[in-house]
Amino acid sequence: MKKEVLYRLIEEVMTEEDCWAGYSPGAQSGVKTKKGKRGRVNNCEEIVEEEELEEAEQIDKDSMACNDPKGTPSHSSKSHVVKACEDGKEKIIRFGEQGAETAGKPKEGESKKMKAKRKSFKARHGKNIKKGKMSAAYWADKEKW
Repeated sequence: MKKEVLYRLIEEVMTEEDCWAGYSPGAQSGVKTKKGKRGRVNNCEEIVEEEELEEAEQIDKDSMACNDPKGTPSHSSKSHVVKACEDGKEKIIRFGEQGAETAGKPKEGESKKMKAKRKSFKARHGKNIKKGKMSAAYWADKEKW
């Protein structure tokens, strides 16, 4: 068997789809091993229409008010969005982990754990918070911590 034919056969086997209906192989594929056996595994991802993605990700920058954060409960990973304006520049910034339990604003009688959590966040992101309104860390600190 010629080398080219062998490579073509291997390529055909490697590109076979082994995902459910409505899913396609993802960008990454892995290798699994089980009791000395090796096999190629597709990371199957749900097929999403481009129109659906555009609707969820589309933000009308012109209609948003400057420096006024809004919650985004329908976004998959970020909890807030803001149109940051500074020195004549405008930038859409998404920030905050969706579903994260943040310390929020300081409250009277707050637990030591929450105080430590807030202090840790500010120490970890202090350098980026100082960058000002054009950084996600600034808005996360202001809105969530």
